Amino acid sequence: MNVSELIRKFEQLFGQKPRVFRAPGRVNLIGEHTDYNEGFVMPAAIGFSTHVAIAARSDRKLIIHSQEFPGPLEFDVDHLPQQRTGSWCDYIIGVAIVLHQNGISLRGANLLVHGEVPIGAGLSSSASVEVASALAFLSLNDAHLSLPEVAKLCRRAENEFVGARVGIMDQFVSCMGKARHAFLLDCRSLKYEFAPIPSGVSMVVCNTMVKHDLATGAYNQRRAECEEGVRYFARWDPKVRALRDVSFDLLERHESDLSPTIRKRCNHVIRENHRTLDAAEALSAGDLARVGELMRGSHNSLRDLYEVSCRELDVMVDSAQGLRGFIGGRMMGGGFGGCTINLVHTEHADHFAQEIAERYRKATGIAPQIYLCTAEDGARELS
Repeated sequence: MNVSELIRKFEQLFGQKPRVFRAPGRVNLIGEHTDYNEGFVMPAAIGFSTHVAIAARSDRKLIIHSQEFPGPLEFDVDHLPQQRTGSWCDYIIGVAIVLHQNGISLRGANLLVHGEVPIGAGLSSSASVEVASALAFLSLNDAHLSLPEVAKLCRRAENEFVGARVGIMDQFVSCMGKARHAFLLDCRSLKYEFAPIPSGVSMVVCNTMVKHDLATGAYNQRRAECEEGVRYFARWDPKVRALRDVSFDLLERHESDLSPTIRKRCNHVIRENHRTLDAAEALSAGDLARVGELMRGSHNSLRDLYEVSCRELDVMVDSAQGLRGFIGGRMMGGGFGGCTINLVHTEHADHFAQEIAERYRKATGIAPQIYLCTAEDGARELS
């Protein structure tokens, strides 16, 4: 559905002309499970987006329609739910509540949401819904917040209302992406620098089509394990407030005193931060072979140290090896299913997609979904 069709659908539903806002999903080339450890990530916004069309109402109702989910859903903006409902609209309601808490008055509104970002694939469909909704709500009052501030508020909505303890990366890249670029983001300071993706290089996302049940619980468990590691290292160096503060020297001197599990988690995060910094430098220098090596090292670490991979992800990563045009690849996202991200020379991308899909299907009996992506700009108004 293009923007004109979305506007026509909105006019049919509500008899009003809307404003339309777009926010993209994202891939993360490297830097996994480092964002909530105040470390470094290297994401890129992609062409799959969520669109939110909005127009004010004269009453205090909030009416939400979706092109992908049953509805409509109706709320009173003066009595919004104080706890998540378990519905997809929690991401929108959470954003409305956080905006209100930050002094943005809410108005009654009609919303029509159209999502292109595959759900449950690790491409940040939730962040794209949050960011597009935040821009839409702000437009009703002609309120202005910087995009980094929008990202922070959307993260709060997902942390506090939805209950997912995500880091800042997803919302930030949805706001701040740049076409034909990835960017190195410091998740503590939110300072960033763009790294150009060389022309002739495509991002190929391979969806394993599985998501194992323990994903959510294991994510929160990994966060708790990292926090335990921080408390330990802070005993030796009071300046340590996150694993990004732990040097290799401090790790090597004291890691033997950690439990085997905590030692592995800390090793992954500390070394992944360094891999991410190295990858950004290599990408900017056009050293694609080095970027590929670092991506493979990231996957091995996620599999062996952070223990968030699964058979299907490992099969997908292994299936890419030796294919024409392949530069590097790894699992992406929280783990236990979802997608891999691959850098592939564009001239071979279509053949790569066909071959990896066939290799994966033969090994698992599952037909994957393959997405060819380019790095795109971040959130903005379209209408």
